[in-house]
Amino acid sequence: MRREHIAVLTSGGDAPGMNAAIRAVVRTAIYRNLRVSGVFHGFQGLIDGAVEELGPRSVANIIQRGGTILQTARCEPFYRPEGRALAASTLARCGIDGLVVIGGDGSFRGATLLHEEHGVPVLGIPGTIDNDIYGTDVSIGFNTAINVALEVVDRLSDTAAGSNPPLNVALGVRPRLRAPAASHNRLFLVEVMGRESGNIALYVGVAGGAEAILIPEQSLGADEVTNLVIRAKERGKSSSIVVVAEGAYEGGALALQEAIRRRCGYEVRSSILGHMQRGGSPSTRDRVLASRLGYEAVRGLLEGRSGAMVGVDKRKAVFVPLTEVRAKNKEIDWQLVEVAQVLAI
Repeated sequence: MRREHIAVLTSGGDAPGMNAAIRAVVRTAIYRNLRVSGVFHGFQGLIDGAVEELGPRSVANIIQRGGTILQTARCEPFYRPEGRALAASTLARCGIDGLVVIGGDGSFRGATLLHEEHGVPVLGIPGTIDNDIYGTDVSIGFNTAINVALEVVDRLSDTAAGSNPPLNVALGVRPRLRAPAASHNRLFLVEVMGRESGNIALYVGVAGGAEAILIPEQSLGADEVTNLVIRAKERGKSSSIVVVAEGAYEGGALALQEAIRRRCGYEVRSSILGHMQRGGSPSTRDRVLASRLGYEAVRGLLEGRSGAMVGVDKRKAVFVPLTEVRAKNKEIDWQLVEVAQVLAI
């Protein structure tokens, strides 16, 4: 079936780079002589008919903006067959014969049902900071999120370890004066997002030189973390950073802070980053990734692809069936877990 009018929506939690993907979908569609519309408020917008045709100027100056100009919203009615039927009727009424859904696992679940129950041609683009979508090396928003979190870890490392050593110390020359002492002798816990996936914590922990990294995929209790910190102090470390994924320890960083304090009496401080990891201008890598995936999604629809997600595998675009994306879990990088453990000595 020849495509003449496609639509794009964003669903689930927003991720930096979603606007870049929207821009790519809109401009690629227009370049290919297609009409293109934006659906506002995710799947709820399909039910409500919040659909607006877009032109190339509609997406001007959005590539650098965080969030999503189409906005997202929870949609309880879409969980029910009658809600999805209303959504399909909106698409039919507007003459839309192809839909691009930008989001994560929950968004793809809705897209799959819309495709299976009503035959709507759908392609998904992975947009989630958790980077937990099977079938793609990386998802839109992940790179920006880890950069935001890493900046916080670096700042805390500075205040924990004091100022940098003099230049002659860095060059291996025997100093005349003692290197400056640490500003504080503390343990800092940094809680990052990741209720079910530890990707953000793992990458930030390795890049930030964390003493320990807690992820949902690997159980690590307060006793083990405390022992790691104590051994680090015995090796001469005056301060430590521990990165904690929000779903890795019951009660989060604050509960872990209290448990460590009770066990060893250390001064512990927690920084909970929360939704700040979702905001801000997307990184170069996320803008390029989003632009590529938006372009590929339109190309895929024109080639007759449907019921699939477009991702990247070794920098090449790949199309993975949505049923496969939903059925399989993306494994954490266990080799990187080992790297983190070795480099923390």
